[in-house]
Amino acid sequence: MNTPDVDSNSGRSGGFDNIDFILDIPLEVTVRLGSAKLPIKELLELGAGSVIELNRLAGDPLEVLVNNKLVARGEAVVVNDKFGIRLTEIIAPTERILGLKP
Repeated sequence: MNTPDVDSNSGRSGGFDNIDFILDIPLEVTVRLGSAKLPIKELLELGAGSVIELNRLAGDPLEVLVNNKLVARGEAVVVNDKFGIRLTEIIAPTERILGLKP
């Protein structure tokens, strides 16, 4: 029986030392400014110029989610007339793993 080579230093099999095979997998990245819950009646009354109050304060950090999981926080920036986000905090790996639990 053939078994994969195991690197005793890393504990990984020889075939998995290179992660290049996953680098092309697309992920959904979302930046969340805030959210609000509205009854359908209020939603239908919205028009141009309407203001929706979000559950965040001005100046609060934006949340960066990858596949709906929080991975970082940051602040909005404008670069060449386009919006972007400057990351100010990366969520610790242990906290990200805990966030995967339902």
